[in-house]
Amino acid sequence: MSVHNGALTSSEDHGSGGHTLQLVLFSLLPAALVLSYQFGFGIIINVIIAATTAVLSEALALKLRNRPVTILLSDYSALLTGVLLGLSLPPLVPWWLVLIASLFSIIVAKQLFGGSGTNPFNPAMVGYVVALLSFPLEMSTWVKPISLLSDGIHHPSLKDSMSIVFSSVNIPDGVTGATPLDIFKHSSGLVADQIYQITPAFGTASFAGVGWEWTSIAFLCGGLILLKARVFSWHAPVAMLSSLAILSVFFWDSGSSNSAGSPIMHLFSGATMMGAFFIITDPGSSAKTKRGKLVYGALIGFLIFTIRVWGDYPDAIAFAVLLGNFAVPLIDILTHDIASTKIEPKNVD
Repeated sequence: MSVHNGALTSSEDHGSGGHTLQLVLFSLLPAALVLSYQFGFGIIINVIIAATTAVLSEALALKLRNRPVTILLSDYSALLTGVLLGLSLPPLVPWWLVLIASLFSIIVAKQLFGGSGTNPFNPAMVGYVVALLSFPLEMSTWVKPISLLSDGIHHPSLKDSMSIVFSSVNIPDGVTGATPLDIFKHSSGLVADQIYQITPAFGTASFAGVGWEWTSIAFLCGGLILLKARVFSWHAPVAMLSSLAILSVFFWDSGSSNSAGSPIMHLFSGATMMGAFFIITDPGSSAKTKRGKLVYGALIGFLIFTIRVWGDYPDAIAFAVLLGNFAVPLIDILTHDIASTKIEPKNVD
């Protein structure tokens, strides 16, 4: 069972939780490295700003609440929230956007609800949605993966990236571009083969969207490490991925102009793997029973597909997770009742 963002009470429990979260953070390292290679130094800057803000704001909130700062910070949950948020945000967004998103994640989504283990919503996804709804222009400006940059164009250096983030210097021309999911969504009237032929994001990919496919593989590898270590159970991730895959198969229709996209695209061209293994497995905001985790994961997979295909947000992970968090209390009640129902043996006269 995962303990990140879980309710811990003793210093010994926090030490155990801290060791578990160290493994979670270690499991995120492959994806962080792939993201940084594909999209540049902006990813690293995001993570540093978000993680620093998360830890400092958590320390301040704990101090104001007269809670033991050192002990509660040692569970690494604030650091993990900041890292997840930093990896989720587009590279090279302004520093103040990352700061605001991280503050909302910790102060509003976590500490105002009582702290670790009592947060009804995933803190990182709350911060992401606040940024997306408040600053849609900045949040829609993604950097092209390295393989799609034209000859003579490179991702900004670390120094130039810091100037863009902290000094509002414009991002160089030719560096930004839409994500594969966004491209597919806004290519109405074209069959899938046409989209793949005219769009380098798909046409030059190995099996999904360029840049995103290997990032997804990295998140998947990290998730499998955590599964093997039994940091969380398989129920929610498998249910989410299965639900999303089944729906995308059903609506694929061999790639016509009305197609909703192939299963491979939905699984490997966005933040699906990150959501499945590092977001919906947060025990503070997810279902508690095994049956509940299956329902919870399947519901989120259904919501991801629905929002991607018929909504306005191509990736949809954050909104699907928060809507799933809303349903957790009901899911827990219903699945607990089912699990606790026993068939009484009939009396035989």
